[in-house]
Amino acid sequence: MTTLPDRTNSALLVIDVQNGVVEGAHNRDAVVANIRTLVERARDEDVPVIWIQHTDEDLPEGSEAWRYVPELTPAQDEPLVHKSYGDSFEETDLEQHLAALGVGHVIVSGAQTDQCIRSTLHGAITRGYDATLVRDAHTTVDFTAHGAPPPEQVIAHTNLYWGYHSAPGRTGAVVDTAELRFDAPHRR
Repeated sequence: MTTLPDRTNSALLVIDVQNGVVEGAHNRDAVVANIRTLVERARDEDVPVIWIQHTDEDLPEGSEAWRYVPELTPAQDEPLVHKSYGDSFEETDLEQHLAALGVGHVIVSGAQTDQCIRSTLHGAITRGYDATLVRDAHTTVDFTAHGAPPPEQVIAHTNLYWGYHSAPGRTGAVVDTAELRFDAPHRR
């Protein structure tokens, strides 16, 4: 139900599944496997896959930490968006790629749940997109030393509140990898 006119397509966003981001992340291997399943299904169904890659002082461009995990390989014809902020739309060309593809519904997977995933979900809704979070295809590391809840609670809370998120003409949703349909936004 996007507010973006003539944007009836969906796209899968794979956010920051980089060596230095998911190293030590909660349930890392299962999450990466679910993302791989999503990527394969999207490709089989001709749904665009857009890769997002973060760069900062801890993830310098070209470093091993900056590279995508070996289990996931972007295809040469799939857009790769470089970012420096949590919100994948902020100072990037993500919107241009989505507009060119007629996308009004983004399906979000990747890392870190409490940073780039949440920021991108909110950024999408604010910009007029429907945004579906894949419940079992995002993760984060343990930030309890900094006062955060344990990773499994961060993930569960994000899944809970995003399933009820909406704005005029836009909907947030949460769905499991096995239940995801690319052809329409999910409803609560």
